[in-house]
Amino acid sequence: MSQPVRLLSIAVAFACVLLALNFGLRSSMGFFMAPISTEFGYGREVFAFSLALQNLWWGLAQPVAGALSDRFGTLKTVIVGSLLYALGLYVTATADGAADLHIGAGFLMGMGVAATGFGVVLPAMARMVAPEKRAFALGLGSAAGSAGQLLVVPVAQDFLSVYGWSTALMLLGACALLMVLFAAPLGRAGSASSGSEPESGQTVKQALQEASAHSHYWLLVAGFFVCGFQLAFITVHMPAFLADEGFAPEVAVASLALIGLFNIFGCLLSGSWSGKYSKKYLLAYIYGIRAIVIAAFMLLPMSTMSVYVFSIMTGLLWLATVPPTSGLVGQMFGLKHMGMLYGIVFLSHQLGSFSGVWLGGYLYDTTGSYDVVWWAAAIIALVTAFIHVVIDERPVLRLRSAAQA
Repeated sequence: MSQPVRLLSIAVAFACVLLALNFGLRSSMGFFMAPISTEFGYGREVFAFSLALQNLWWGLAQPVAGALSDRFGTLKTVIVGSLLYALGLYVTATADGAADLHIGAGFLMGMGVAATGFGVVLPAMARMVAPEKRAFALGLGSAAGSAGQLLVVPVAQDFLSVYGWSTALMLLGACALLMVLFAAPLGRAGSASSGSEPESGQTVKQALQEASAHSHYWLLVAGFFVCGFQLAFITVHMPAFLADEGFAPEVAVASLALIGLFNIFGCLLSGSWSGKYSKKYLLAYIYGIRAIVIAAFMLLPMSTMSVYVFSIMTGLLWLATVPPTSGLVGQMFGLKHMGMLYGIVFLSHQLGSFSGVWLGGYLYDTTGSYDVVWWAAAIIALVTAFIHVVIDERPVLRLRSAAQA
């Protein structure tokens, strides 16, 4: 194996571990809702609002993090993000009131997740590999996030059981600092796809103007809102929902672990299919099946088996939207400003996440049930499936004209 290929392989592997830590740490936060709420005597809405703020700040910071990564490199962006991530966990662990929870778990962690997650690392992976391998690389990176949920969530639950919520959060903060180590090879990896598309002198302003004038880009943005709504609601509120239904905590751990496990297969399949088939139709199928799965989960009798089947099906569809969505951004507008443009799409995802997390807590406190949110998630998934059918996934005229020239 030649030196450039070896370096590329190491960079891709380290990027996957980085994404596993990023996603796994964030996915474990739902298990801290009950103990933190009990400690401070709050209803679930307070810490749910902190996590909703996390998703909101993640989304608001994502276009900025993507633009900084495009401009200054992935390594520097991830280093800053790792420090913010760890600081957010520390502030949450030492909180003495709602304001500290909102600052730590919300503001700081949100910015940290943005600078170390998909919006920064996936565009870097897309640039590292050849065009024919790009879709698979995006699927591999998405699958790594799922592996993090599978591996990190049980560890976080063990920390919580053995040490209590405050010490557990500090230990997770130390794990967040490890992301700096795994980002190191990204600073030395070159690009394997620099010649895969016409050279562009397009500025940031021009890229924003081009995307904002493209109506189908906004359809993609709207669709990712729904994805965020569903995923964040399930991640944060599934443990509490299952507890309300009378299931032991181990069932919730197994549920999230199954989602993470089968998400690995879903992401790899989605990444592979994104390179072979129409990305917009793949997204339409994913959202349509999500609607059916959620409706069946609510209509059928609740049992341990139904929870596990739902978790497996949800896992297959969980982050399967990421490879075709991020791939569409690069396909439609090119790679030069992909980090920023995908960041804007991801902002919509996080606005949906904010809505799903906060509404889950608010409607539970006001109605005593999560049913309204579950059915809302099913309905908007069905609408989103139809939205994606009409998207024009061809490269913009600028890229088509340059390719012909």
